[in-house]
Formats: sequence, structure tokens, C-alpha cells
Amino acid sequence: LAADGLLEIELNTDDFAQLGGLRALKRWLELRRTVFAGSPGSGHLPPPKGVLLLGVQGGGKSLAAKSVAGSWRLPLLRLDFAALYNKYTGETERNLRDALRGAQRMAPSVLWVDEIEKGLATDEGGGDGGVSRRVLGTLLTWMAERKESVFLVATANDISRLPPELLRKGRFDEIFFVDLPGHEVRVEIFGIHLARRRQDPAAFGVDALARQSDGFSAAEIEQAIVAA
Repeated sequence: LAADGLLEIELNTDDFAQLGGLRALKRWLELRRTVFAGSPGSGHLPPPKGVLLLGVQGGGKSLAAKSVAGSWRLPLLRLDFAALYNKYTGETERNLRDALRGAQRMAPSVLWVDEIEKGLATDEGGGDGGVSRRVLGTLLTWMAERKESVFLVATANDISRLPPELLRKGRFDEIFFVDLPGHEVRVEIFGIHLARRRQDPAAFGVDALARQSDGFSAAEIEQAIVAA
């Protein structure tokens, strides 16, 4: 644990080989890996700041966040918004600042904020005393002004609950939509999860399984294999 329990260090990270589909995201990240690492020849480019992953539940957003850290060989820090909130005025924002400073001390690192809409959904009626607005302001200031190499990966299930200030161009380098997997990606996902369990995918007719699992999320495919 780091920053008084506000940040969790995730030890179980994967690489892109364990992530089915999301080819556009993988290519985007591969192109920017050397720039983030400050490799020779990339000094004239600003380092990438982060991405926002939107999409259906169980589509692989969390695994993608872990894969960024695993593939870039960086520590993965998970920020738990639920742990930030405090009933005393000003304490929630202070907790967020402490957590972000903790991530900066671990730089270079990947900071994963899961289901960010739950922590930043603003209450237009002011029912939360303006805490959500102040938390949003603190986060936006940090995103714009940080100098340390902290790559932010935020995931969200419901874009309608995200404040528009967070989505404007320049906050994140890019926004990716994570949809339900198509046929070819389902074949890939079946192969990944069967191989994880020391089974030969070729012995299972994964193409037929992929046809029968139309509309399944990646998480549902994994649980089907576990149940079988």
C-alpha cells in the first residue's frame, strides 16, 4: 500500500499477449512506449499523458490497464476513489492530492483509475456540498501541470456521468471505446483463456465456440471456460 492506503500497488500485471483484440489501443501504446521512456531520438516529443477507456462492463478495460504496466515494465498503481471521500470539509481533496503525490514519487509509473465516473459524477444540485466539483478541479489541475512520468489510464462504463471538462481534447491523449468482441476476437479470447489453463485451444473447436458466443463479453467467455 502507498499514500496511506489511498493507492494500491497492483502486482498481477499482464502484457498485451494476454489481451484479446483492442488492436488500435495496442498499436497506439506501442508507438508511444519509447517516447514515454525518454529513449534517444524522442526528446523533441512530449511524453504521453494517458488514455480514457470507455465501454461495456467485462469488455477488458481493467485488463488493458494492467497490460499497459506489464508491457511497459512499470509499476501499476490503482487509485480507489471510494477511499478518498471523507465527511470533513477539504479532507477529500487533500486525500486526492496525497494520492497523486504518491504516484509521482513512484514515477515512472502507470496510474489506473477504475470506474472514474463514480468518483467524478457531479451533482448539479449541490447535494454533495460541491465535493465532486472540487475533486474534479484538483484532478484536472494535476493532469495539466504534472511534470513526472505518470501515465494515467482511466476506465469508465457510463460516459453520460462524466463531466464534459474531463473529455475535452488535451485532458487525455486519446479516448478508446471498448466494445463487445467480434468473432475473430472471441476466437482469440477463447485461445488465451484455454492456454492459461494448460489446455490446447486446437482441441476445442474455438471457431465454433466463438460463433455460439455471439454477444458475450470477454469476462463472460472466461467464466464459461471456468464453468466448463
